Amino acid sequence: MQSSGIYTLANDAVFDQLVALLNSIEVNVSRDIPVCVIPYNDQLERVKEEIATRANVTIFADKSSMQYWEDFYSQVWNAHPKAHQKVQGHPKWYKNSSLFRKMCAFDGQFDKFVFYDADSLAMNPLNRVLEKLNDYEFIFDDWEHKKATPVAALNFSVIENAISLPEAQVRSKIHCSSFFGSKLGVFNQHEREILKEQLINNHEYDWINELSLWCDADLFNYMTLRCDRPLFNFTLSPDGQDRTGNCADADPFVNVNNILYNKEGLKPIHRLHYMNYPSICFQRLSQGEDVNIRYQDEFLHYRFLKNPEQKPRYLNPPSPLTTTSRNFQKAIHKVKKILTLAPVN
Repeated sequence: MQSSGIYTLANDAVFDQLVALLNSIEVNVSRDIPVCVIPYNDQLERVKEEIATRANVTIFADKSSMQYWEDFYSQVWNAHPKAHQKVQGHPKWYKNSSLFRKMCAFDGQFDKFVFYDADSLAMNPLNRVLEKLNDYEFIFDDWEHKKATPVAALNFSVIENAISLPEAQVRSKIHCSSFFGSKLGVFNQHEREILKEQLINNHEYDWINELSLWCDADLFNYMTLRCDRPLFNFTLSPDGQDRTGNCADADPFVNVNNILYNKEGLKPIHRLHYMNYPSICFQRLSQGEDVNIRYQDEFLHYRFLKNPEQKPRYLNPPSPLTTTSRNFQKAIHKVKKILTLAPVN
């Protein structure tokens, strides 16, 4: 067992993002910190080739753990009476996903760990995150707790009626799942089964807001709230230097030698998160297409850090013909999806 390390979740679809993340960790966190890649699925040919060149990077291999968390996720969502409700041929909010495999970090090889989504760039050492784990069981750094009540991860009124915990206290515990620190074995087998029983048999899936996305983060929020362990979010820190942005599509940053800082106060950030940008954009960007992503120069810097000769010298926008073709393919895919999901009379 190793004292501390990093996890991420990836497959070949996010290969370019994974390479950029690994390079940013090596430069901005530590060259020696071990990293474990949890497979999103079995599409790992390019990932394995890349990992073979890196002495400190491994692939998570516990198939029983991966299957457990996939089953946990699907069993809970499928238990909800609205799980397969269709609106105009589409499931309203439920979909299968392997995203909950990131919870395998609780079964892994590090006593203390930090998880990064693959669509991130590490910008700062993790010393303070790991130090906080001496006093807390979960560490976060996001602004999910600021979301409006109708779209917040948890259903405040249901929770208050159930356990008399007011919205202000629940809200302060809401978090994302794109970046978090925790410890090995926090959710042991016995506790997991209790949580699943409460969710399914006691209908505590109602604690999760059905108007939100019903994603892996929402279920993770329920689990951290229900287990009632100490949690720290840097965005709620009494120290103003801790409160920064992290989202590429929303927050303004300043680049100092390819490390980003919060624009207001030039405060160090833990990571840049390219949320809401699809992985195909990063594939195209890495091939020299101008995809109009914020902080795309920073991405390219880390993506090609070890092979700068392969970095695109110029970025060119897609041609009108290419754009038209892509839009047409999107429309065809949407129609096929509707026809596949539409109920048969």
